[in-house]
Amino acid sequence: MKKKKGFTLAEVLITLAIIGIVAAITLPSLLVNVNEKAWDAQKKALHARLAQAIGQMNTLGGYGTYTKGETDDETVDTAAESFILDALSKVYKINNVCGPDKLSSCGIPSKITTLDAVAEITFPTMMSELNSKLLNGQHHANEDGDVADTKAAAFETVNGESIAVFYNPLCSSDTSADHFVQNKMCVNFVYDLNGKEGPNQVGKDVGFITAFYNRNPVVVAPAFFGSTFASSVSSYDDGTGVVDVLAACKTIADDLRTPDRDELASLFVNSALINLFDVEGGYWSSSIISIGASGMAWVVGFDTGARNRGPRFHKYPVMCIRK
Repeated sequence: MKKKKGFTLAEVLITLAIIGIVAAITLPSLLVNVNEKAWDAQKKALHARLAQAIGQMNTLGGYGTYTKGETDDETVDTAAESFILDALSKVYKINNVCGPDKLSSCGIPSKITTLDAVAEITFPTMMSELNSKLLNGQHHANEDGDVADTKAAAFETVNGESIAVFYNPLCSSDTSADHFVQNKMCVNFVYDLNGKEGPNQVGKDVGFITAFYNRNPVVVAPAFFGSTFASSVSSYDDGTGVVDVLAACKTIADDLRTPDRDELASLFVNSALINLFDVEGGYWSSSIISIGASGMAWVVGFDTGARNRGPRFHKYPVMCIRK
C-alpha cells in the first residue's frame, strides 16, 4: 500500500505564521497606496468643483465687514462667513456653515501635521497664521490696508469634506503695477478630505486651494514635492548644458514639474502648512514672459512675497510640485 503524504500540523502552523508576517509587512503599505490614490482623485475633483464655482462669481472681493479695533473684542469681522453664505453658497452646494471659533463643528481638526511630517501644528484660524508675511515683512499691506487679517470660517460639502475658508475682502485684480502676492490672494481653502479622521496630514488628507485676483480669478492647488529643490538654474538653455527651468524638476523625477507663478504664490501663502518658514529668496516659475537669452520670466520671492520679472540668464533655485 502507498503511504499518503501530507503536511504535519507543525508545518501548517509555520506556513500560516509566515503568511501572517508577510501580510503584516505588506498590507499597511498597500493600504497607504490605496488611500493616497483615493485622496488624489478626491483632491482633483474638489479643485475642479471649487474652480468652477469661483469662475461663476462676478467678484471675489468686498463680502462681509472687517474693521480692525484696538482689541479683539473691538474688531468687527464677518468677512469669511459672509463670503461663504452670500457668495460661495450661491454657486456651490454646501451642507453646513460654521463661523469663526466654531471650526470644529464643521469637522476641522484641532491639530494637523505639516507636509514634511516634521511638526504637528495647531490648525490655522486667522489669515496671518497661514504665513505671518501675509501681513508683515517688506510688503506695504498694513500701511495701505489691502490685506485683512480675518478669522477663518468653515463649511462641509455634500461629499464629506471639511473646508476652512481664509478670506481677504480687500484683494485686488492682477495688475503689473503691484508686484506683491499678498493683496492678490482673495480666498484660501484649507480642506480635510475626511474631517477629523486621521491622518490629518498635509499632502495626504489635508491640502489647500487658493484663488487669486478679484476679477478673472485663477484657482490653483499645487501639490508641493517636499524639501527637495533643484539646484540654481537659469531660465533658458544657453548652449553650455545649463538645465532649463522648465525641465529642472523632471531631472529629479518624471512626475514632477515646475510651478507657475500663481502656484508658487499659493505655496507662499500656505507656508505654515508645508513648514517653509526658513525659505528665503526667489524661485523660478514656469511662467515665461519672453523667450531667448535676453527674455524674462516670473520669479516669486518667499522672503517678501514679491513677484518680479527676472532676466532668464539669472540663476535661481526651482521649487518642484507634483503633476
